[in-house]
Amino acid sequence: MKDMRRPGVFAPALILLAASAFIPGMAYAQDGSLRMPDNARLNASGTDWVCDPGYQRAKGLCRKVTPPSNAYLTTLSFGRGWDCVHGYRAVDNTCVAVEVPKGAYLEASGDRWRCERGYRKASESCVLIEVPANAYLDSSGGEWICGRGYREGGDACLAVNVPPNGYPTNTSYGRGWACDRGYRASEDACLPVVVPANGYLSDASYGMGWECNRGYKDVADTCVAVQVPENAHLDYSGRSWDCNPPYRRVLDRCALP
Repeated sequence: MKDMRRPGVFAPALILLAASAFIPGMAYAQDGSLRMPDNARLNASGTDWVCDPGYQRAKGLCRKVTPPSNAYLTTLSFGRGWDCVHGYRAVDNTCVAVEVPKGAYLEASGDRWRCERGYRKASESCVLIEVPANAYLDSSGGEWICGRGYREGGDACLAVNVPPNGYPTNTSYGRGWACDRGYRASEDACLPVVVPANGYLSDASYGMGWECNRGYKDVADTCVAVQVPENAHLDYSGRSWDCNPPYRRVLDRCALP
């Protein structure tokens, strides 16, 4: 007679029972085998059961999924268990045809629509966009923008009065014009930028319109030479100085620590 107390005799059963403690909803027969309801099968790992296609797990059973008209069964174990075919959308437990209005198209998802280029959505319809003279549709196709030299004024594009030494810009906001290089906007005019000695014109749209050369810093409307003390050098900006290691800055000089 075999000694049933020997190690390893009950190992498979013990492992299976231990694993079941961590898998909710699993049920076992007295012989340790996994109990499955009708219309079910073991999963890939063999540690649990899953319902056959067309069935879903509910309270330990596999309940048949009945899709409505214009729907198909899915292989998901959660959710409704069905999806509507292309061109229909789910409403409660039915599939309703997507009504595509004039000037629209059915999206790739098949359950919604979007307005064509040149149309704008208004409630459940698409309204034709009236593009005024001297305007064009933007990249989205749902709005219009005034062309260069014009700016928006209500439902029209109005000509922009560009001052001397300026040029029209392609924008629907702001002045509708910008100044040539070397000039800065001041109210309705473009005034020349006065560059001081030891300075140069900058292309920035902000500030004074000029910058000081390296080794100089701006003071009021002039460029003043940076006074570099002994044991120091110009910093990365060229408008101030740093001490040479191991010197450290003490007020306006460099001293050893």
